[in-house]
Amino acid sequence: MSNPRPGPEDFDEEELIRSEFDAIVSGLSLDESAPSGYLDELDAIEAADRFVAPNPPSQSPRQTWRSIKRAVNRWLNRGYRDDDGAAV
Repeated sequence: MSNPRPGPEDFDEEELIRSEFDAIVSGLSLDESAPSGYLDELDAIEAADRFVAPNPPSQSPRQTWRSIKRAVNRWLNRGYRDDDGAAV
C-alpha cells in the first residue's frame, strides 16, 4: 500500500513550478518608501466624499412660531386634496 516514488518527470514539473513562482515573486516590490499607496488614496477619496450636513441659522422663538404658522397655512391651503388621513 505504499505510493510509488515519483519519477524524474514529476521532479522536473515541480522545479518548473518553483522557478515560475520565484520569477513572479522576484518581480514584486516590497518597498514601502512610496509617499502614498493604494490604501492611502482610498482613504483620501473616502474623506472627500463625506456628507456635510447643512447648518441653518438659529431662530428666535418668535421666528420659529411664524415658520410653523406659515407651514400649517400652506398645508391647509394647498391646491389638491389627496386623502392622507390627517384631519385638523
